[in-house]
Amino acid sequence: MKLINRLKSLILLTIFAIVTFLTATSQMPMRNMNQVAVTGWIDDTHYIFKTFDADKKPVIQSVDIKTGKAVVIPAEKTSRDLISQVLPSGFTLGMSDAMSPDSKSVIISKDNDLYYFNSVTKEFKQLTKDSTPEVNARFSPEGSKIAYTKNKDLYVYDLVNNKEIRLTTDASEKVYNGYASWVYFEEILGRPSRYAAFWWAPDGSKIAYLRSDDSDVPVFTLNRLDEPDGIHGKLEVVPYPKAGDPNPKVKMGIADIATTKTTWVKTDYSVDQYIAWPFWTNDSKKLAIQVVNRDQNELKIILAEPSTGDYSEIYNESRRTWVEFREDIYVMENGTGFIIRSFKNDWENLYYYGWDGKLISQITNFNFRVNSIDRVDEAQKMVYFSATGSESTDMHAYRVSLDGKNLLQITKGEGTHNLSISPNGTYFIDTWNSLSLAGSIVAYDKKGKPIREIYKFDQPEFDPAKHAKVEFVKIPTADGLFNMPAIITYPLNFDPSKKYPVIFTIYGGPDSKNVYNRWQGNNPSWYAQNGIVTFTVDHRGSGQFGKKGLDYMYRCLGKWEVLDYEDAVKWLREKSWVDASRMGMTGGSYGGYMTCLALTKGADYWTHGIANYSVTDYRLYDNIYTERFMDTPQDNPEGYKDGSALTFAKNYKGKLLLTHGEMDDNVHMQNSIYLISKLQDEGKSFEFMLYPGGRHGWGGPKAMHLRSEANKFWMRNFFGK
Repeated sequence: MKLINRLKSLILLTIFAIVTFLTATSQMPMRNMNQVAVTGWIDDTHYIFKTFDADKKPVIQSVDIKTGKAVVIPAEKTSRDLISQVLPSGFTLGMSDAMSPDSKSVIISKDNDLYYFNSVTKEFKQLTKDSTPEVNARFSPEGSKIAYTKNKDLYVYDLVNNKEIRLTTDASEKVYNGYASWVYFEEILGRPSRYAAFWWAPDGSKIAYLRSDDSDVPVFTLNRLDEPDGIHGKLEVVPYPKAGDPNPKVKMGIADIATTKTTWVKTDYSVDQYIAWPFWTNDSKKLAIQVVNRDQNELKIILAEPSTGDYSEIYNESRRTWVEFREDIYVMENGTGFIIRSFKNDWENLYYYGWDGKLISQITNFNFRVNSIDRVDEAQKMVYFSATGSESTDMHAYRVSLDGKNLLQITKGEGTHNLSISPNGTYFIDTWNSLSLAGSIVAYDKKGKPIREIYKFDQPEFDPAKHAKVEFVKIPTADGLFNMPAIITYPLNFDPSKKYPVIFTIYGGPDSKNVYNRWQGNNPSWYAQNGIVTFTVDHRGSGQFGKKGLDYMYRCLGKWEVLDYEDAVKWLREKSWVDASRMGMTGGSYGGYMTCLALTKGADYWTHGIANYSVTDYRLYDNIYTERFMDTPQDNPEGYKDGSALTFAKNYKGKLLLTHGEMDDNVHMQNSIYLISKLQDEGKSFEFMLYPGGRHGWGGPKAMHLRSEANKFWMRNFFGK
């Protein structure tokens, strides 16, 4: 099996994690490392169960799924843990250090050099000896070689013959081989890539890599003024294409390791397009490459011949609005083709294509979203996948034949379900919860019949003095087309006869759901402890309504989000317990953008806000993300103007706290500076907190400071404290 899979854009995960932490919202998932959990399988009938003894120390058991008989086994240790225990003195294994496919060997980066260690043979050797750091070391699939970049050129080290092989030689300050330009790293390959832009062939004989030329890309300069090593500041210059700017020029090369020769795939280098996320056929004889045009409304997959660079088109998908790269394409081991998720019918469904470009089968045909491919059992011709089901805030597990027949919804009941499948697919274990129930862990047979409840999570009897009441509601939009899901979290000892302030806790970007039907935990948030109602709602473009809702956001970011959120405010104002004079919003990044718009464009609805590291005008953000939804400022000037907080600064009349990191390389502090200048010109009063050295979110003492300042802001402005 080969699964080309990337974690969700780390920036989104970072934004959600940091905003959740800083604002202490109640919208946190229940599960954590101290929870009872099924962590894996011993064999097809015995699962690994982590529980706790009377002293709250973890106990690991092997449990017979049919009888429930448990045997205590030694605590599991990851391969990284085991290798870390036997490393030579002076060496530690970092999370970015590479591990071999068999989990027996590691590559460690230390003092700008690479070292190899085999935990079985105890072989230890230094691979490189120069002052230039090697970055992004990755093992070949068979484990006999590693690839990495150095000075933005691509290298391979042959571990068998102890030889470094240089594959490219023309890198410069603006030309990169196998190393991503900033905008590709941020918006296409993702932060988990750590700038790596190369992909091994399955047999380790070749490596595909992206060549990027940033020569035409404008640069942006960041100036760190609290540089600890000196008093003159430190400049950081990054090629950063803003909306409408020239892109890096890119092409895909295929390097033969034995000859070091690169064959260039014959795409037109003069065409402004995005090339990424290649995937190999199992025999390493062909390379499939995804190509998206500059307008981002057409996705092609081309199949290239490594020896010549010739290619044929095997897949095409286009929309009036936008398409996106597919990062989780599953390549069939039997060589027949690949499975792709697509919005072809306005909802993400699964399609099985042959290498000749012909559709073999449409595996699913739902009017709801397929979220991920979890496992493909080629022997049984079955696909296991996760999907929302008919209620978009739920998450369920399904199984279906490759031909689209024999569909089985494995998990039942509302809420969020996470499935663990036995090695042979004979049994399933479902760990589930919902907004109203802490949930349980349940075992099923392969037909989806319950066997027994393995564990029931603790759910204390509700005590209004200790627990925050949580309510799920749906709010109709003014045009009657959508019913927006929302979660209301009430404060402790809630009294409907009193008036309470409300804070919208928001991210709000396209295809970024905030509302899930999952347990919120037993511990009340800071808000709930301090008499504040928190409110989370998903607008029409959040992804809850498929492409039907998403497409509304095309060429008008900010428009429908604010209109839909205003409908939610109107709905709240009808509640006797809502104080409309204390209507707040808070969020970070896109959530900060929403907050800035709420206090300007939506000034008649929101009175208070905290906007963290916010986009304030999309002319200032990178072109790949922005143009996907907005086209260029030259083509869509009115859309950019109407979506800018600067346009509506004159309307501002509430109380706004802006925060930004000085060294934010993603959403530049320039965004906050522009809004600050505009508000000053309009004679408006507001607050601003700068975080020296801060990037796009930050931790440590400054994170604690922001949390403290945010809490003080709400208490001062809502309660006069």
